[in-house]
Amino acid sequence: MKKIHTKIMAGLLMLLFLSVACTNLLDEQPRSIYEPGYFKTEEGVQGGLTSMYAHLRYIYGQGYYYNITLTGTDEYTWANSADGNFKDADMTSGGTMTPSTSRADVVWTQAFPNINTASGVIENAEAVGVAPSLVAEARFFRAFDYFVLVQTFGGVPLDLGAGNLKFNTTPVSVSTRNTVPEVYTIGIFPDLLTAVKDLPDNPRIIGAATKTLARLYLSKAYLTYAWWLENPNNIPTYPEAQRTDPDGHDAAWYFQKAYDVAAEAIANPGPFGLQPTYYDVHLAQNDRNLEILLFADHTNASQYYNGGIDFGYANGETPDNFASWMVTPQMENIRSAETSGGAYAFSSVRREAAQWGGRPWTRMAPPIGVIETTFADKTNDSRYDGTFTTVFRGNWNKAGVASPVMYNANNLPVSTGDAILTFLPDEMLTGSITYPVKEDNNGNGNSGVAAGALPGRADWVIHPRGINRQYYPGLWKIGTYRTDNGTGLGTPNGSTCRPFDIAKFSELYLIAAEAAVKGATTKAGQSARELVNVLRARAGKWSFSNAGNAPKVEDHSAAMTAATPQVIDIRYILAERSREFYGEGYRWFDLVRTQMWKEIAGTYEIAAAGSHTPETFTRAIEPRHYLRPIPQAQMDRLVISDAEKAAYQNPGY
Repeated sequence: MKKIHTKIMAGLLMLLFLSVACTNLLDEQPRSIYEPGYFKTEEGVQGGLTSMYAHLRYIYGQGYYYNITLTGTDEYTWANSADGNFKDADMTSGGTMTPSTSRADVVWTQAFPNINTASGVIENAEAVGVAPSLVAEARFFRAFDYFVLVQTFGGVPLDLGAGNLKFNTTPVSVSTRNTVPEVYTIGIFPDLLTAVKDLPDNPRIIGAATKTLARLYLSKAYLTYAWWLENPNNIPTYPEAQRTDPDGHDAAWYFQKAYDVAAEAIANPGPFGLQPTYYDVHLAQNDRNLEILLFADHTNASQYYNGGIDFGYANGETPDNFASWMVTPQMENIRSAETSGGAYAFSSVRREAAQWGGRPWTRMAPPIGVIETTFADKTNDSRYDGTFTTVFRGNWNKAGVASPVMYNANNLPVSTGDAILTFLPDEMLTGSITYPVKEDNNGNGNSGVAAGALPGRADWVIHPRGINRQYYPGLWKIGTYRTDNGTGLGTPNGSTCRPFDIAKFSELYLIAAEAAVKGATTKAGQSARELVNVLRARAGKWSFSNAGNAPKVEDHSAAMTAATPQVIDIRYILAERSREFYGEGYRWFDLVRTQMWKEIAGTYEIAAAGSHTPETFTRAIEPRHYLRPIPQAQMDRLVISDAEKAAYQNPGY
């Protein structure tokens, strides 16, 4: 697929010709490249800032990077159509992550050019008269990229060839990795502290960096570094370094700072805040709402300004947003009959560019524990319904099929808009389900999707412990949505034109709560339990039911807050984080930060495609896996000895 950007450098080999992408939120003149001297102009500094927002699209919404943030955790495993990228990330069924197969290369190759661009803006902005608030945006993004890098790889280079945090204009083929404490104390904390000081309360344009955004990342960086210093499970670091802070502070000091900064952001939110209901946060028509502090933007108003240029049949390449394809099941295989008693051969659920559907690549599937344990309460807590598509409805009319009625389970009639396949919320009706005895070669039976029937119901059904690697609830919250479908199916094979959310105001409550659990002194009314209950109360408020496809105005907030344990621990915080941010790319980082990856995600259950019998899988998670390998492409660029390369790579890879 043709791109509107030309990536000229990657990793640490930087001539610093900056590729530029366009966003519908920023006023700019698109350019193919930036030369180093261009940063010495006001136009160059402004263009460099714009490119920092554009670079987000090469990371967030990139389906293969999305995969490694979730596959291998308790949120996702590999699905029926998965290739080696997903099985390697899952670390079961023979998958083994290597420097060549790890898609953490997405971060490495995109972050370092952007870091260098930020350094160019920072060094030249004052000379060309750019306001400190704009320079603070560059400082935020430099810290943002370093924070993602240090969580992913451990210590990474602060010197790209011209000195620590200096703008480099000369290609280099050697590199030295700094330690984790150096990256935090030299690179991340100073930039974020300056960003907090100089960024405005209100964004200069929709989606621009603000003081609240900087506080969120500063508090999260303090929290993550505090865990690193504490190192409760003796996870190794690399490059090897003592778990001591150069500034003489201990883990408790940083947990306290994490709490204080998050609490300050909650108390002084600027224009940001929580949406009334969880459903409102993720409804596509409400994208870019004021709970979202940062997003990688897209639009279907213009192919050019979307970042990708092919709306009709995208190929799964950046800068397109195609993350939702990975978690969409093959619902178009669902079958009904066109006549009463006829053959089940009609595709009654068509592929549609709608939030419940989209393009089914079926690369990632939720384990059974997600439905049974993570989202155990589906009556009071709206987050299961506001996260998943659990009911697939007939839409053949949008494909031009005029027949008003088809025949589904139990040979009962269904109309467009009726439920054709339902993933049941619990096991209460499992004993009454009749799964087909006579099946096709794929084990799919009459329904086409290995589903069963319940007496008197027209919809095919699958019980929670019967989900498999091919058929499972879809991820509604990040699903496809377009405004140009008309009355038809739209263009579901094109990339998703929604923004991909990166940072949310709601996370501040869970950052502060986690720090409180780790011993931070709390403010009145803001204990760990009280902070968690702010989000749990919101989760108890319903405005719409996805499963019912109808308004549902109910308030279960009292039941939700009463059910919160009086004393909560890290496992509970992690469970709440999964309920709040499921499928958004947080999970691997959460489990690695708290060093509970193996404990929480070491085993999982799911059935094979065509089956309803769960199997248990064990992941081969070792301490070394808490760091991703340095990408092979970067290793190949380094002109150093084999021994030096071995020392550069993370151990075990």
